[in-house]
Amino acid sequence: MEDTRAFIDFVLNQYENKKVAPWAIEFKENGRMIGTIDFVWWQPRHHSAEIGYVIAPEYWGQGLMTEAASAIIKLGFEKMELVRIQAKCFVENFGSARVMEKARMSFEGINRKAMYIKGKHRDLKTYSILKEEFVLLQKKEEDKAL
Repeated sequence: MEDTRAFIDFVLNQYENKKVAPWAIEFKENGRMIGTIDFVWWQPRHHSAEIGYVIAPEYWGQGLMTEAASAIIKLGFEKMELVRIQAKCFVENFGSARVMEKARMSFEGINRKAMYIKGKHRDLKTYSILKEEFVLLQKKEEDKAL
């Protein structure tokens, strides 16, 4: 409970200071908060950002995180003037990698020993999407709908 309170205080402080902060992901059917998604870093000067997300295990595999990731990518390109959005996951996190692929991000490579966690170094996969790729994919989808 103490960790939850600290997290809520952090998020509220970030919003009050106009800094990046997580958004809650709500399950539409019951209004329950099932995860978060955010820009874990944002560099306005370089027009780039990285997204991060987490979702409760009982909601894995339902396309919910792909929907949220696609929405935040759209927001980044259409409202924040980003030209590059990236995301990372542990190499063994196949579900997260699949979310990035379904959100139309391209695999860029593996950052070896990029994170030290729980006493060991971990490799990370990096995915990204560029604004011009996003615009082209959006246009293709619109043309298909006609």
